Amino acid sequence: MNTPLTASLPYAPQVENHNISEVAGLLEENGVRLSVESLNWPEEYPYRPLTVVSAAHSGEHIFIDFLVRCNYLRAVNYTPNSPVSEDSCVEFFVTEADRPDSYLSFCFNCIGTIQAARHTPEGIEFLPADEISRIKVYASVGTRPFQEVEGSFIWSVTIAIPLDLLGVHYEEGREVALRANFNKCASATSQPHYLSWAPIVSEHPDFDRPDCFATLILE
Repeated sequence: MNTPLTASLPYAPQVENHNISEVAGLLEENGVRLSVESLNWPEEYPYRPLTVVSAAHSGEHIFIDFLVRCNYLRAVNYTPNSPVSEDSCVEFFVTEADRPDSYLSFCFNCIGTIQAARHTPEGIEFLPADEISRIKVYASVGTRPFQEVEGSFIWSVTIAIPLDLLGVHYEEGREVALRANFNKCASATSQPHYLSWAPIVSEHPDFDRPDCFATLILE
């Protein structure tokens, strides 16, 4: 029997006092490191760009740094809640602590454009501008949009999401268990791909599978 996938995010309150552009280095020292390498649909989409996540939390934010190495880079979408999954994109899907029947999707292209939505039994609703504005993002390649370019690229996106957006009200010394997945995709590039941290069981690419999320513990 396979052991259920679990990751523990260290409590690192010292990260809270730093600019988001400085957080990646701090997560290398204080965070957990995960590989986004599940090739769930290898016959349709065999390309597997190297994707690594470093993550921790401060009690106020969850901090995540995605580091990617790939052959094509695309960042056409530049307005909030535009279809960033078409671009070079990384994603964090997570259940809400106070609403186990719903989850949130946070998607970022390589210039830091955000698409964020709440998924409930009633449907999908994009997060409003005032909530999106609370999410801090730093993109290593800058923020200007561009058409696809070919080459050998290493890029990163560092994000800080307020825990209260996830329904989490953290108390030091009390662990919080969530269900989550980290994804990497780029549907409109010359090498479309769909990778995840926790394996997904479905016939075709589908990240909206909370039944496939793994356990994420905030220490």
